[in-house]
Amino acid sequence: MANSVWVRLSQMKDASELMELDHLVWQRNNTPSVVRWNNREEFMRKCPPGSQLVAGMDDKICGYLGFDHPTPLESNKHVLEINIAVHPGCQRMGIGQKLMEAVKELAAAKGVRKLSLRVLSSNPDAVAFYRKCGFQEQGRLVEEFHLDGQYVDDILMWSPVEQT
Repeated sequence: MANSVWVRLSQMKDASELMELDHLVWQRNNTPSVVRWNNREEFMRKCPPGSQLVAGMDDKICGYLGFDHPTPLESNKHVLEINIAVHPGCQRMGIGQKLMEAVKELAAAKGVRKLSLRVLSSNPDAVAFYRKCGFQEQGRLVEEFHLDGQYVDDILMWSPVEQT
């Protein structure tokens, strides 16, 4: 890779680029509900600054990894649920790997013990990427969604967070 990849927490100034990235990445083959933001305010309510790690090269954002606790329960604070998106033109360039490494470091620093995510069975490249990053299947909601004429499983995956 000619350019080095940087990773940092999201900032208010990133909103427009992140909204555009959602528009490019989230399609019927990789999400049961395509993400379309009505306006910047809606995006900022759902994805406030600091709720995502952003990665890029030079001054361009190439991907993000969102993270949050799956529930507001105190007994669930040791888990972070994540979602990741990488610009189609920047895939297979190490962006996703850098984001995964960064979230594992962030999670360990916060005392988080488990990362979890959901991925559709119609997205085998993503499943393979997550496995490469140390995630394993913890459950499967069989035929959970009906997308483009086919039934698709919702695969639940997890990875332990090594405590430092």
